[in-house]
Formats: sequence, C-alpha cells, structure tokens
Amino acid sequence: MQVEDSERDLLIANLWDAGATGITEEDRALRAFFGPDSNPQILARQFSDFRPNVQEEEDTDWVRFAQSQWQPFPVGERFYLVPEWLEDAAPDERLRLVMHPGMACGSGTAPPTRLCLMAMERNLAVGQSVIDVGTGAGILADGARLLGARPVIGCDIEHEATMVARAKLDLSIPLFTGSIRSVRSNATDWAVCNLNAATLRNLKNDLFRISRSLILSGFSEDEMDKVAGIFNRPVREQMELDGYGCLVI
Repeated sequence: MQVEDSERDLLIANLWDAGATGITEEDRALRAFFGPDSNPQILARQFSDFRPNVQEEEDTDWVRFAQSQWQPFPVGERFYLVPEWLEDAAPDERLRLVMHPGMACGSGTAPPTRLCLMAMERNLAVGQSVIDVGTGAGILADGARLLGARPVIGCDIEHEATMVARAKLDLSIPLFTGSIRSVRSNATDWAVCNLNAATLRNLKNDLFRISRSLILSGFSEDEMDKVAGIFNRPVREQMELDGYGCLVI
C-alpha cells in the first residue's frame, strides 16, 4: 500500500486492528500480511484509499519476519530506540527508549517524532515539567521522563491511544483522555506537540495558557513559517528532517 509519512503510523495501527499478522515498511509503502481466515475483498475495500495490491504469499511466520525488520537505532545525541521485543542495551551515554511499533503511533521512526526527541534533549532541563499533547503510545512522554523531566503528563483525545500508552508507560507518568482545556493555567514548563498545523492552530490559545514553552512538530518543512506566524512568539530553535519541521518557542 502506498502511504505518505504523515499517515504511516496511523495506517500501521489500523492494519494491526484489522488483524494483520505482520507489517514491513518500505519507502512510501507498507506490506501487511493477513492469515487465511481474512477476507481479501473486505480488506481491499477498507484500505482502498491507499491503493492496495492484494496477493497470496507462502505460509510464513510473518510476525517473526516483520519483527526482524525492526532494529535499534540512535536518535539525536542521547536517545537509542529499541523495539519492545528486543533486549539490546543502549550504547554508553545514550538513553534506552523502548518503541512500540504498530501501537497508536508509537514506533518513533517518523521524522516529527525524532525531531521532538532531538528538541527535548537540547532544551529540557532536569526537574522541569512536561505535558505530551496527543501522546499516542507515549514515546515522547517516556523520552521526557528519561531526560529527567518531572512531572511528565500525557493526554490524547483518542481513548484507545491513552489505554495503549497506559499499558506501556512507567506508572510515574499520569495520563488522561481529553483535551488540554482540562489543564489548569501555567501548569507546565513545556508542552510537546507532534500534531499537524491545523490542529496546532486550534490549540494555540490553550497551549499558551498552560505552558511556558513549546516544542512543536508534525508539520512539513514548507509550513514552518506559517506555524511560526500562527504562534507569533520568539523562536528559540528550528530544525528540519526529511521534509518535516520543528519549532522551539
């Protein structure tokens, strides 16, 4: 199936929900494998927006094959992301951050996620408070915890995402399902948001209300100036990676 980077994590989660037994990633494409009890016609209609090509494969342990495609990798100067089924230790002076491929946008491979992690390692101080807005599987909240942020909070408007994160994250990270309208004013030092430009626009006033500083990503590099204009505050840092942008405000 053909897929843009901005849709990749959500599509992976939806494929798992549809009963996939394994998923592999290619450049701008995904391969998803289903068991003999699945209905190819129904699956083709369900994912028709992604122009799927349905074909039969030999009987294989696709779960093990798909997992074999995921390997640990470094992000920025401090993080080392490791799939949850592997026991690899992080190299010296790096923080071992567990990723959950296929679980509510939690793989950590998407450029906006990596940009947020890089911005956090360069700007967060030990003991500062953080809220991860749109937490998904909680990888950014967990990254903030590893950097020494306290407290770290995660929220998501999708209850399924909150439940996935709760099953994976350290219990020291409180989570709630709902919007940041539920958060009191001046609650945190930082808000970290991996969200598209339109959603960031809608949340602008509440983000300024609840947090002193912002790390924003989830939008294209071409939208960087537009997002900066929406927030209209001094930009401490801006970064680009694989066509995506990140602003520290």
